[in-house]
Amino acid sequence: MDSAPTERTAAVPVLVRLDIDTTAPRFSKALSHLDASATRELEEAGVEPALRELVRIRASQLNGCGYCVDLHTRDALQGGEDARRVAAVAVWRESGLFTARERAALTLAESMTRLSETHVPDADWKAAASVFSPEELGALVSLIVVINAWNAVGVSTRAWPVTL
Repeated sequence: MDSAPTERTAAVPVLVRLDIDTTAPRFSKALSHLDASATRELEEAGVEPALRELVRIRASQLNGCGYCVDLHTRDALQGGEDARRVAAVAVWRESGLFTARERAALTLAESMTRLSETHVPDADWKAAASVFSPEELGALVSLIVVINAWNAVGVSTRAWPVTL
């Protein structure tokens, strides 16, 4: 049997619009440093790695960043996250697979990602503040800001195409 891809199964490449790493290397490096700073804040605050990846996945889904969804889905699975939970992130409100803490983080992630629509309502903030310490909340805000920055670059430039 021929294992060559058919028109129906062949992946369709997404073309890079701009190689941001080459064209704006200082910015790209600064964004990487910002990401590392947010990760250190998360670690120091004790925010669980699994929760971090769920937040990254959800923000990336909302922003339509295929690269980041792929990257953080793989990271979550490699970190031991259950595949059902990763698949359910897109419908987390209708799923019983997430803890109150995860739900509060996902609520805040959605609210901050949709900033122009939501203006982060007090209810969303209070829900997160009720289950996260101020240090954890600061780290979570840092994470959400950074993943949205990565998503903005990835979606607009398509700098990092997803490949098999």
